[in-house]
Amino acid sequence: MTLRISLRDGEKMIVNGAVIRSVGRTEICLENRAAIMRGREVMSPDDATTPARKLYFACMMAYIDPDGLVAHQETIVALLRDLMAIVESDEARVACVSFARKVAEARFYRALADCRGLIGYEAEVLAQPGRQVA
Repeated sequence: MTLRISLRDGEKMIVNGAVIRSVGRTEICLENRAAIMRGREVMSPDDATTPARKLYFACMMAYIDPDGLVAHQETIVALLRDLMAIVESDEARVACVSFARKVAEARFYRALADCRGLIGYEAEVLAQPGRQVA
């Protein structure tokens, strides 16, 4: 199954851990299975500033860095345990469980979607007066 990706000039993506930057408008066809992330899905270490963002970053690394998988999984487990201890919403807890299931099945790209939901939840909590996420 071919995956077609269109990139704008200067847009970046990661393919199997390699950062690729488009020069001009580019269309790429992937003919086989590969770990890919478009630029807007990639988080830098400097942006991993909250518990949910740190969890996203660790999951992203597990997805794009299979050589460090064991270390990334250990980080994910520790961060998820910490996040589960502070989330109050049933919806956020369900997202954490869904995320954990996908990580356990090594479906990291799919787990990132759950983590984006957790980042949204976290942003809502942080927006409330007097609230903070550890």
